[in-house]
Parts: sequence; C-alpha cells; structure tokens
Amino acid sequence: MPSKNARATRVGYRCTECGHELAKWVGKCPKCQEWNSVAEAAPARPALSQVTAGAPATPARPIAEVDLDSARAVATGIDELDRVLGGGIVPGAVALLAGEPGVGKSTLLLEVAHRWAAGGSGGPSLYVTGEESAGQVRLRAERTGAVHSELYLGAESELASVLGHIDAVRPGLLIIDSVQTVQAGESEGTPGGVTQVRAVTTALVALAKERGLPVILVGHVTKDGAVAGPRALEHIVDVVLQFEGDRHSSLRMLRGVKNRFGPADEVGCFEQGEQGIVEVADPSGLFINRPETQVPGTAVTVMVEGKRPLLAEVQALVTPTNMTMPRRAVSGLDSARVSMMLAVLDKRGGIKTGDQEVFAATVGGMKVTEPAADLAVALAVASSTTDVPLRSNVIAVGEVGLAGEIRRVTGVGRRLAEAARLGYDHALVPPDCGPLPEGVQATVVEDLTSALKLVKPSKRRRGDRESTS
Repeated sequence: MPSKNARATRVGYRCTECGHELAKWVGKCPKCQEWNSVAEAAPARPALSQVTAGAPATPARPIAEVDLDSARAVATGIDELDRVLGGGIVPGAVALLAGEPGVGKSTLLLEVAHRWAAGGSGGPSLYVTGEESAGQVRLRAERTGAVHSELYLGAESELASVLGHIDAVRPGLLIIDSVQTVQAGESEGTPGGVTQVRAVTTALVALAKERGLPVILVGHVTKDGAVAGPRALEHIVDVVLQFEGDRHSSLRMLRGVKNRFGPADEVGCFEQGEQGIVEVADPSGLFINRPETQVPGTAVTVMVEGKRPLLAEVQALVTPTNMTMPRRAVSGLDSARVSMMLAVLDKRGGIKTGDQEVFAATVGGMKVTEPAADLAVALAVASSTTDVPLRSNVIAVGEVGLAGEIRRVTGVGRRLAEAARLGYDHALVPPDCGPLPEGVQATVVEDLTSALKLVKPSKRRRGDRESTS
C-alpha cells in the first residue's frame, strides 16, 4: 500500500478545457466531452506545516485615514451605463459585460471608449479587439460616429502584446473584446478554455488594481445564457453586467448581476439602430400601447427593475379550438405563473379556459417575471374570455395566491407615482400597501373575485346561472 507522501506526489491528469481532474489519461474528457484535452498535471505540493510571517506590502491603517478619492466612481459619459454601475466606473475596477452574439456588446463599448476619450478628464481610452481586425472596428466607428484622436485601437490576441499596448498608451480606460480570445503564452490550454480565461483575467485584475486602471472585459455566453468559462471568472471580477435583447427587437436591457461598488439589481435601457446604440432615458413608452379604443385582453401593470419603475402592457388572447389539447403560448412572461393564473381563474373566478387556446405576451419585447404582474395577467385573460375591455386609465398591481387572494407587493407608492406621470389615474392594488401618491385613485381588491367584476358583465353571469340550472 503506498504511503501518504507517495499519494501526495502522484502525477495526475487535468482537462485543459474544463479543469476536470482524472487519475489516468483518457482521450476524451468525461465531463466536457472534449477530445485530446487531457494533459499531465504537475504533482500537488505538500501542505506547509507552518507559514512564516512576511513584510506586508502596505501597512494597515485606521479605516478613517483611508483615502476615498482613489475609489470614487468616474462617469463614463453614458447615463444608462452609469446608472447600472452605481454612478460610474471605479478606478481599478474590472467589469465583465456578457451577452449573446449580435446583441451589441462591441457597439456599446466602442461608444463608451469614444465618450471617455471625448471627455478628456480620465486620459485616453484603449480598445483591444481579439475577434476583429482594426479595419473592421474602424468601419463600425465611422458608422456610429465614434472616431476620436484619444481613442486608441489595438488588434491583439496575446496577453504580452496587450500589456505592451498599455505601457505605450497609458490609457485611462481599457476595454478587452473579448477575454475568451486573449491567450497567456505561459499558461496551458487553448484560448477560451478554463485555464486560459482564468490566467488572463487574473493578470488583468492584478494590473488594474496595481495601476488604478478601470478595465471592461467582454465575455461570451453559453447556449443557456450563462457566462462562458469557469464560474470563478464571475468571482474574480468586481462587476458583472448582462446585456440582453431579442434579435427581432431593437430594445436592449443592461442588467447588473454583481456590483461591489453599487446596486446589483439596476437596469439600463438602450435602443439599437442603424447609427449604433442609443440611450432610452424614459423607456416606459416602449412597453405600452394606448389605442384610441380599448381592446379586450389587455392590462397594464408597473414593474420595478432595481430602483426604476417601468410600465408594462400584458396582452392575452383566448380563442376556442377543436384540438384535443389546446395550445398555451407565452412570450415575455413566466410560463409557470401564467399556467398558475389559468388554474386560479378556473377554480376561484369561474373563468374556464380548459377547452380554449390561450396566448399571453408582453409589448415591446419586455420580460416580466415579477409576481406583481399576476393580477394584470389574470385580468387580461379574463378580459379576452368575456370580451369586455378594461378602462384605458386603469393599472393593476398585485400578486395572486392559489386561494385567489391578492397579496401585497413592494414599492406600490413608487409604482403608482410612475403610472400617474404617464396619465393613469386609477389603480387596482392589494390591501395594506402603505401610503399612496396623489393623483391616483386606488381601489383595494382583496381577492380575485373582486377584481374580475371589472371584466365580467352581469348579463353573462345571469346566462351562466340559467344554463347551469
């Protein structure tokens, strides 16, 4: 039987793509299914029984004596991005911007580099691309008007060359597009692999902290929407941003997933057009449609993304079908919650949709997953079923429980203030929602039955009783 020391120094094998460790060599990694990615790993070093004290790099000081000027956020020049970052980017911070291909990450960051260079206060900006040539980036800059003498462009895929550009330019802002294409020569693995991404990110984070240089990294995503590469990548960086958008819609949403210097749940709105990415300071108008004549099957609610209230219109279409299994199609909403609303409407509200097809969607490509939209979804489905429209000046806010009760949600006053600003003067709200702003007439609904009276005419109810008897 081998001794402990022999087991500690035994040579192992590790996948250079996913980091999976194995006891022997195999041609195909059993975890990531990559061929020829398993290589011999260095033996683990024995643990030290005692660690000797060393001289600290900087002496510890009372917290009141720590300088704050070096940690104050600097505005990037794009208000929606600064909102998500918490006022701007902090010197020495490393931010990771992830998103699907074609969503506009490179276009947005090229505009960030241009605004930073045009500001003149933070020094030049350096944009390093590893996916495109310098000429391709210049063509995009010409199209979007992002050409400036203080914006430097480098097309490199080697980490050593990137560091050389930094020493030559001395930028105030560094953008790497993307971190999966940069390779550290002294590390094993292929570009984009776990080992390479970790090594490149660690080196850039150390550089940013040493020089107080803000760095923005572009990251790829997997088919599931998660950031590609090791999970440790999100822990290494200071800020993680998710850039979302449907390729069939011009709307783009920038969400803060992690932020060590500000709120982690803020959202910024952009619109992508032929001239590049444009900020949308008041996005509520993109998510609602106010026709002159109200149509059955629509209801308006107010969502809260971070600290920003946004009006969202929910539409539903309920139509008879001869199919054995009626279809249920959902777009922009949580399909599980829509199914739950259909069950509650059937059991508690008398709205039968078992033999009808139900289609539910939001307007403008907005994704609504907050439970506060339950009441609006239920009213939209009921309105389409009874063919009775809601009044155009009514909004609905509230979570619907399985017993049909309307539950309290957070920030009702802030939601109604935004609704009043856009001309909605009547709101359906849950009980005990606190003080409400002026200009909005609030109707408290305790259960779903009370709310359905707005879309369930009495003539229809009498007919139902007669047919039942």
